Amino acid sequence: MSIEEIKQVRLEKMRKLKDFGMDPYPSIVPRDLSLKEAVSDFESLVLDTKEKSITGRIMAIRGQGAILFVVLDDGSATFQAVFKKDTLDEKLFNLFVDAIDIGDFISATGVFFKTERGQESILVSSFTIATKTLLPLPDKWHGIEDEDERYRKRYLDMLQTPELRLLLLKKAKFWDVTREFMKDQGFTEVETPTLEVTTGGAEANPFKTHHKDFDINVYLRISIGELWQKRLMAGNFPKTFEIGRAYRNEGTSPEHLQEFTNMEFYWSFANYKDGMIIVEALYKKIALEVFGQTKFTTRGHSFDFSDEWKKVSYVLEVKKQTDIDVLSATEEEMKSKLEELGVKFEGSNRERLMDSLWKYCRKNISGPAFLVHHPKIVSPLAKE
Repeated sequence: MSIEEIKQVRLEKMRKLKDFGMDPYPSIVPRDLSLKEAVSDFESLVLDTKEKSITGRIMAIRGQGAILFVVLDDGSATFQAVFKKDTLDEKLFNLFVDAIDIGDFISATGVFFKTERGQESILVSSFTIATKTLLPLPDKWHGIEDEDERYRKRYLDMLQTPELRLLLLKKAKFWDVTREFMKDQGFTEVETPTLEVTTGGAEANPFKTHHKDFDINVYLRISIGELWQKRLMAGNFPKTFEIGRAYRNEGTSPEHLQEFTNMEFYWSFANYKDGMIIVEALYKKIALEVFGQTKFTTRGHSFDFSDEWKKVSYVLEVKKQTDIDVLSATEEEMKSKLEELGVKFEGSNRERLMDSLWKYCRKNISGPAFLVHHPKIVSPLAKE
């Protein structure tokens, strides 16, 4: 059936729920515990023998006739609900069969028990709809096959792919560990303006908007408060950091978005060598606490954060990989080399050309490594 036909069938099922006297979109439904709590407290729930209510999205329905096995998922865990015709009102059982689909959210009430196969379950004595879905979930086995659709509807991709949900949780843990580490090192977390009169701290195309009250154009920041954090240093804040969003009105790919989260820190009485020490310690802590390991393999590169962190010279590395000396080469020579390498680049000023050459080279370097000895032209506001 087409999506529109499926929608019409589900609208008819929604009408059946209403005719039965069941609101397909109630503001509240019975819920005594999460599915994670049902799993962890199962033994005590079985001994309790009192009826409890759980809620979740229906991810699978199997069985037929007088017994149905339903898998629920509330985002914290999955749990099985068993619907038996002889323990559930017959009209309610038939309503479930006729009006409920995979993807719907329900509240199920009953007692906890183990099936003959040892499956931890709830024996349902009553249920109510929590949300009737009008569109089907992606195919269980193939998910969303169109790549563009996957990235546009990331929430559906995460629903069907547990690894992606885990990735989001790891990202949250990544920033928790970062924040804890910086505070333990004596840094003060700050928030600085995201709307600026002039962009600073990097070279990128900004997003522009208009400030009606002041009648001036302003820009979304392209760095995480570099100019502002330096002002805070002048205001006698010796160690600051900010975790926030940056915005760059440039190209898009699965690994390059116009808005992203970044962390920048500023530290009085320290130099870049001190910065290297603290960054190395931070990444080792993240590797162990977020991923439980220091060894990684990605995109053909294998590396270990516990190894010695090498230092890569910007000028020497570009010359080694492209035979271009960015300090002496002309703009035309750099353009010609980029075209030869098949690198797309925007802008023709010396800084952009140099940066494009470096971005080509960096993909061939495995970490962990520090990039050092940047040409002054690509190091805005840095000390010589």
